[in-house]
Amino acid sequence: MKIIPCRPDKSLIQIKFKILKIMFSLKNKTAFITGAASGIGAAIAERFAQAGAKVVIADRDLEGAQVIATKVGPLASVLALDVTSEAACQEAAASIGDVDILVNNAGVGAVGTILQTSGEDMDRMYAVNVRGIFNVTKAFLPAMIARKSGNIINMASIGGVVGIRDRFAYCTTKFAVVGLTKSLALDHGAAGIRSNCICPGRVETPFVQARLKEYPDPEKAYQEMSATQLFGRMIRPDEIASAAHYLASDESHMVTGTTFMVDCGWSAGK
Repeated sequence: MKIIPCRPDKSLIQIKFKILKIMFSLKNKTAFITGAASGIGAAIAERFAQAGAKVVIADRDLEGAQVIATKVGPLASVLALDVTSEAACQEAAASIGDVDILVNNAGVGAVGTILQTSGEDMDRMYAVNVRGIFNVTKAFLPAMIARKSGNIINMASIGGVVGIRDRFAYCTTKFAVVGLTKSLALDHGAAGIRSNCICPGRVETPFVQARLKEYPDPEKAYQEMSATQLFGRMIRPDEIASAAHYLASDESHMVTGTTFMVDCGWSAGK
């Protein structure tokens, strides 16, 4: 029996590439991303722009935001924003106008048990991690409801699903983010609003890299953090951006009220 090699039809290959380009497209969408001057937020801004979205890079660090905007390209604009200020968030919503995708990424961390956490520490964590999401979402949500369309993505944490030792204030606020996300999904789903949160494991951001340098043995600390991940390394910001891209796209239309785990097996028992 003679075997005849199958030659792929070039036209079919071209069609497949076109389909892949159309899928997960964010063209004609506007995304507002907080805490986007570095790390996860910057990676999300870059990914969304690559998918065709206009992105607003919002951060207290205006200079850093401008650096990221230059890297992202012409689809990016910047806005100086302190998410702890409700008035500033309302002004931002009024100036930006319609937003299709809202990414509440701004957040801060803290180390310590309850006995090592001051009231001031707790207030600072709550002001950014919880009240910040409240302020930004409340500012942009009414316009989304009026259009009967909106997509909210909140950055929670593995520490919002399972407890982590010596991260009392951080876990407390991230558990709140998970509850906040689910409540938004239930309260406003009938109005066409989707609400999800991403729960990353250890992510190697510039912030984490800076904190590692403060340890007596940075290399040992790095290895200990990496060991919490099943694959033995920390997660890259662009890998979290991939999850955000999926949630931002129309392909995830029926996904709402979820905790999207990107924790490399931590929650499975690692």
